[in-house]
Order: sequence, then C-alpha cells, then structure tokens
Amino acid sequence: MNAVAPVTSGREYPPVMDTPEYLSWGRYPRLECEKAFQIYWDDQVLPLLLNEQEGSLLPYGLGRSYGDVCLNGGRNLIDCSHLNHFISADFESGWIRCEAGVSLADILELTVPRGWFLPVTPGTRFVTVGGAIANDVHGKNHHRAGTFGSHVRKLALCRSDIGIVICSPDENTELFNATIGGLGLTGVILWCEIGLRAIHGASIDLETIQFNSLTEFLNLTEESDASHEYTVAWIDCLSERAGRGIFFCGNHSLSSAKARRKARRITVPFTFPEWVLNPLATKALNSLYRLQQRSKRGKRIVDYEPFFYPLDSILHWNLAYGRRGFVQYQCVVPSSAVDALADLLELVSASKTGSFLAVLKKFGSQKSPGLMSFPRPGLTLALDFPMRGESTLALLNTLDSVVLRAGGAVYPAKDARMSAEMFAASFPKWQEFQSYVDCKLSSSFWRRVTGEAK
Repeated sequence: MNAVAPVTSGREYPPVMDTPEYLSWGRYPRLECEKAFQIYWDDQVLPLLLNEQEGSLLPYGLGRSYGDVCLNGGRNLIDCSHLNHFISADFESGWIRCEAGVSLADILELTVPRGWFLPVTPGTRFVTVGGAIANDVHGKNHHRAGTFGSHVRKLALCRSDIGIVICSPDENTELFNATIGGLGLTGVILWCEIGLRAIHGASIDLETIQFNSLTEFLNLTEESDASHEYTVAWIDCLSERAGRGIFFCGNHSLSSAKARRKARRITVPFTFPEWVLNPLATKALNSLYRLQQRSKRGKRIVDYEPFFYPLDSILHWNLAYGRRGFVQYQCVVPSSAVDALADLLELVSASKTGSFLAVLKKFGSQKSPGLMSFPRPGLTLALDFPMRGESTLALLNTLDSVVLRAGGAVYPAKDARMSAEMFAASFPKWQEFQSYVDCKLSSSFWRRVTGEAK
C-alpha cells in the first residue's frame, strides 16, 4: 500500500462535544456516544486514531443513516461534517474532488448550473459523500448506472495502522473495494474523486403511471428500464388490492421548456405525539397520495429536486413519527421471488401498521466494486414503520424470515435490529471484509451483528 506520512501542523487537538446527541435519522435506537471529536482538518484524524483511549471510534457525517450503522453507543464518534471543502474539479471531462464531509446538496449546487449531475443519488441530497461511499448508496437508475461506489475514481483513507493511503480501482484495489460499502469501518475517508454525468438542464421528463398488481409493475419495469434512466414505484401497503401503486419513470430533459416552480420547503416544528400517525391516518394518507398522483398521470416536465428528493422539501420530517422514532426496512429478493414480495406486502397490510413511505424498485445486474455492497439483481422494497416496541420488532423479524427463505438481503444503512443470522445470510463475504476493518473503528451495528466487543 502506498502510505502517505501524516502531516503535523501544530494545530490543537480536535474539540470534544461535552454533551453530544448524535442520532440516526430514524431516531431509533437512541444510543449516546461517550465523546464526539469534531474534525476541521484532515491532519487531525490520524493523531486521533493513534491516541490511546478507551473505546472505539466511528466516523459520523450528517446522520442520515436510519438505524445504528452511524452510531457508536458508549464509545466515540469522529464528527467529519466540517471536512466540507471542495478541492478541485474538471467541468470539461466531468469529475470533482472534495472532502468527505461535503454533502450531495453542496455538489449539486455547484455542478447543476455547469451542466453536470451526480451519476447516482439516493432519495435525499442531505448526505455526505463519505456516507454515500460507506453505504454504497443507490438510486432510481441502478439498472443503468449501478451504485455510487461504481463512480468513485479515487479516495484518501486514513487508517490507524498505515496512515493515509490512496485507494482507487487500480491502486490498493482490495482496500478500495472494502471501503466501498464498508460501513465506515475500514478507515476515515478524507477526500474522494467522483465522476459526474452530463445534463442539458435542471429538468426531468417525467411519466406517471398507475398500476394495480405486481405483475403490472414488473411489466412496466421491463418496458421502462430500456427507455428511461430513472424508474421507481410507490406501493400502497394498506390497499385492499395487494400490489397497487404508482410508477414513475424519467429522463434528464433535452427540452428547453422550463419545469414548474420548485416546491416550497416546510418544516415539522416539533416531535409529533405518537397517536398522530396511527393506522387510520396512514391509510388516509396513502389514499390521498394515490389520488393526488392519479390526477398527475401522463407526461410532464418537473424540476430535478421534487423528482429525486420529494421528502427534502419537508425539513425534519422524521419528527412526525413520534418520540420513539421509526424504523425503515429495506430488503432485496431475487426477481424470481415475486411470491416472496407479495407475502411481504400481505404481512404488512395484515399488521395494520402499514408504511406510508413504501418504495419498490428493480435492481439491475451492474455489479458494484464494493465487497459489502447491498444492491444485487432483484426487487428491492423499502418501508417505514413507526417504532411501537415489541410489536414492530416482531413484524420485522417475520419479514426477515420471508426474505431469508427467498435468498434475499437486508440493507445495513436502513437497519436497526437485524439478527446476526440475517446479516450473515445477507453478506456472506463479511468475514473476508472483517480483515480490512481498522482495529480502532467499530459501530453499534457492527457489534450487534458480529458479536465483537470493541
């Protein structure tokens, strides 16, 4: 490995937050760290990793992971959100180099006016580049572009054993592959270089189609994947007709026509009482959303923000789930296991705790370089549930059993409770990956699914 000697600047040791409250986006579980070190310069990282202190460390970005993959309960965090500077860019050939704490929103603000877009983006732009790499995020165009990690050209990783090392598909390849989707455990990502996608403007040519069964969804996906870069569906989990939903497909617009004005942002001002998002309210919201989207059937031009990031217009929307927070469940099953997908939807409907945010997508065959990457060919379903204690956990365990029998997997970035058995089945290469984990790094998620104590 090509290690780079750490630079010492004489700067003060990173400041420590005395009473930190670092949460995941789901606000469950609530695991307070012992200390949170705020990093402002990359040369502060290695001394921190080498410092002899009790407990492990974990890099933390903007806290948009849903469960405990970004938490290190009772141990320490490295707050990397201030490593948020751009380093260089080439807007002729299309790439950008930035520190790991830069958000996708920051990148879009810089690149979209210059005719470039992110090659892959998840459902929120308020995530850091480091987090996008650590979770190897995916988007509506997985069938065309694969995962975020597929477009990382190079990165700098700080480890406690070898200092700063440059990794790429051609340099320190094995460590690079372990870091893509590596849950922040292979080292602290300092900066990265990613490729960009050329666009003509900020608009999307969108088509909205209603479907009434999983068979119709699969047919729409088969047809649309060939003609559209972006495809995704919303499923009404509480509908009496299983598999009913709305299908969205889109392309970056080549038209000079301008999109409708962007949606105004609103804010959830406080944590809602738990009774607000009850089953009746969720069913009503689902029906209202389905009717609203039916009225928009057909083709139209929209701005990229509401297309890619509909929930980003509602700031702090996670507070609507109440003080106990919520859990998101995202799984993938083989495309041949349509019956398993139907079983999942029926179980959710029967539970009367159906999700309002239910997203269905077909993953393509593009393989990520990531050793621990979640996306794989098949059908992926993402569901949100208000956390209601044992009843919620029991439902998710039942969903696990269906996914396990189908040969599927559960996504760590969205998880707060999967068992060690489910994790091992989802990621059969996890023990190979373990050899790349930095001895000074750990997370609540990693200890839960592997039994490690550090």
